[in-house]
Amino acid sequence: QVQVVESGGGLVQAGDSLRLSCTTSDYAFSYFAIGWFRQAPEKEREFVAAIGKSGRTTYDAESVKGRFTLSRDNAKSTAYLQMNSLKPEDTAVYFCAATPRNELVPTELHDYDYWGQGTQVTVSS
Repeated sequence: QVQVVESGGGLVQAGDSLRLSCTTSDYAFSYFAIGWFRQAPEKEREFVAAIGKSGRTTYDAESVKGRFTLSRDNAKSTAYLQMNSLKPEDTAVYFCAATPRNELVPTELHDYDYWGQGTQVTVSS
């Protein structure tokens, strides 16, 4: 069973930056496309960003475009979500997800097969 592990959440102030990391266990990391989703209290889980298996293709949600950057280092088996200019509305639990399917940059919840436990990001105003 593939395990997905996130790290890097925390409490920051508006305008600050934070970097989340995501890794998978037991299988070659480059075998998976990686996506990030977030869920705020009493809201549905929403897509944030996705990156293809090679790292050449990414796709960001409009709400984070220009502020968040998703990258990956397959040699280190880690994907990084760099979050800049954070806003209070970015406060949520952030989930990393992985899929071995062939779709380039999956953006839907049902596209992903493996999920992490989530990491809390809180942005104070």
